[in-house]
Amino acid sequence: MTMDFVTPLDHLPRRLWDAVIDGDEHAATGAVRRALDDGADPEGVLLDVIAPVQGRVGREWAANRISVAQEHAATAINERAVAAVAGHPAVRTEPTLGRITVACVDGEWHGLPARLLAEVLRLRGWYVDYLGAQVPTPHLVTHIHRTGPDAVALSGSIATRLPTAHATITACQAAGTPVLVGGAAFGPDGRHARLLGADAWAPDARSAADELARRPLPRPRPDHQPMDDLPHLSDQEYTYVARSRPRLVRAVFDGLEAAYPAMRGYDELQREHTAEDLSHIVEFLATALYTDDGELFGEFLLWTAGVLAARGVPASSLLPALELLGRELQEFPRAAGILRAGSARLTRTPLTTAGTTE
Repeated sequence: MTMDFVTPLDHLPRRLWDAVIDGDEHAATGAVRRALDDGADPEGVLLDVIAPVQGRVGREWAANRISVAQEHAATAINERAVAAVAGHPAVRTEPTLGRITVACVDGEWHGLPARLLAEVLRLRGWYVDYLGAQVPTPHLVTHIHRTGPDAVALSGSIATRLPTAHATITACQAAGTPVLVGGAAFGPDGRHARLLGADAWAPDARSAADELARRPLPRPRPDHQPMDDLPHLSDQEYTYVARSRPRLVRAVFDGLEAAYPAMRGYDELQREHTAEDLSHIVEFLATALYTDDGELFGEFLLWTAGVLAARGVPASSLLPALELLGRELQEFPRAAGILRAGSARLTRTPLTTAGTTE
């Protein structure tokens, strides 16, 4: 005779998902507290329950199965669930390992991954200064000088913030503090972390905590400069595209309106969304130029095409915008090449709606 043993975490993911999708904060925090009362591992609750539920929230939004308002509400409830873990008596740990500053890149508003890391590090015995989302680099450096942490853990989910992340990494290192980075912005293999000169990279919060516990991060070189990492920036293509973004968006918008008269009938909201989409395209192109990584732009296009397909907009609608942008940048060989490669990738890749049903 066999017996099935039920652990405190067995049913928690489903209960938390149902609560966040229903917008029920009390049910979410109550389920988390009960699991901890029953002996659930706090780190497991954070990383094996709350983090995957938040990942599913993002996929459901991309697949157009939940609205922006639902996504925001779900994220806020997950943040409250993290707070419920942090405030539970089972997680009170005296710091013995040293001090870590955890922050998000300036302009990065996805603060939950950094918060999860901060709580895991506290559980493992670190003294943690969690500074939250969108931390301006000068403020972060001031904090470093005041508190003297052993390391900075910098989180970034949006690739377009990589130029800012690079400046932040360099500024922290100039202050004598090593930097560990993580988050989707740095690539699934950490390629952008290495490119930008970070002292360490981790794919997730558990790996980051393991890396910090394994050994002290190497002290950074005091004379390191951003241009040491990216000599290709000498061609000024990134600078031109980044500074010309408003003009490029307007030129492409006007070109689309001239080629497709139906656009003239767009209401104000439709025109605003179109301009936002074009701005994102130019911003990701600028980031691809900064990193000299055309694959970054191609991945963005495929993700955008999937989001559009989920909303009934054909992926082919992106191609005229890319062509018009290419005309504006025909004298810039790296930008033109990235745009051509992106268009080719869109036309040869079968596209499905973003996200999966779970």
